[in-house]
Order: sequence, then structure tokens, then C-alpha cells
Amino acid sequence: MLKLDNISTLIFDFGGVLVNLDKECCIRNFNALGVENTDKFLGNFGQQGMFLDFEKGLISEDEFRAELRKMAKKDLKDDEIDKAWCSFLTGIPNEKIDLLIKLRKKFRVLMLSNTNSIHIRFCEEEYFSEKGRQMEDCFDKRYLSYEMQKVKPDKDIFEALLQDSGLRAEECLFLDDGKLNIEAADKLHFRTYLVKPHENLHPLFDIK
Repeated sequence: MLKLDNISTLIFDFGGVLVNLDKECCIRNFNALGVENTDKFLGNFGQQGMFLDFEKGLISEDEFRAELRKMAKKDLKDDEIDKAWCSFLTGIPNEKIDLLIKLRKKFRVLMLSNTNSIHIRFCEEEYFSEKGRQMEDCFDKRYLSYEMQKVKPDKDIFEALLQDSGLRAEECLFLDDGKLNIEAADKLHFRTYLVKPHENLHPLFDIK
């Protein structure tokens, strides 16, 4: 169980901490569409190339899809691209959604995620709305890379969160599955916890 003395705020990464990921499935589905070599750009802890530009909000959804069509050298439909891209995400366990809602009764709960508009919309529709929940039920505020035009592990995304929220790093516990992200937060004096793959988060908190 984590020691949470003097902690007012919990900051959760999204992919890999709350949402289960299957990078290899996504790569296979892109390959099936003729979009090859995506393995060079995709990772569980960070993206490269146009995928990183998309997560930074430097290109739009239409521009992102256009780049994938160039890679495939064919006129792929939007929904074909989106389906392959969203196969990276395989679900959020119900118990994690329940935990977040319970934690909000004792802490401020924030999301800090390197993500993109297609993935966030998919999760809102598939993993929250279908269960009668809203993502807003789980978080006091979401800090999303594509909206902020900043990504982890760069320190400016953490500093922007602190400035916007009026928090001090020392009163925040940051949970992430990326070692570089944890190291960056440590340097700024956040309390941190490195989440293991598919870890059950309930035992970390004294929540009934």
C-alpha cells in the first residue's frame, strides 16, 4: 500500500496504466491495410514520427490519416484507419473505473496522458459511455498532450499541469508505466509510482 501522507492529488497516466494496450495487434492491423513499418514509430511509452506529431497536436486527424494513406499507397477509408489505430487499445477493467470514482472522494484525481483525439474519443464512447459512465466521472481534469502541444517526458508538460492546477509537485503522486516519465517527474519532486504491466491498482490504496 502506498504512503499517501501529505498527498492531495493523484495523477494517472492513461495508456498502460488504466487502458490495456496491444501494440502488436495495432501493427498487424496496419500491415493488413498496407501500412507497413509502423513498428518503427509505435511504442507503449512513446511514439515517433507522424504518430508523435499527432500526439503533440501538430497535425490534425485529417492530416494524420492522409499520411497513413501515403504509407499505404491507397485510398483507405477513415473508419478503416481509425479501427486499426484504435486496436492499440484493448479495454479498461471495470474495477479501475470504480477505483477512480472512489479515489475522487478523498483526492483530486487528474489524468496526464500522451494521447490523441481519435484514441480519446474511442475510449469515451467504447469504455465509458457503454458502461453508463462518463470519463468526467473519473477525473477532476484531464491534461492531454494533443491539447497542450506538449508530451512526456519533457518537463514542460509537468510544469504546465502544476501552473494550471495551482498544485505543488510535492503534494502530487504521479503513476505512470514509463520509466522515463517517472524519472522526469522525480526530478521535479513529484512523488511517483512506476506501474507494472496489467497491475491491479486497488492494493495500492486504502479504499473500500
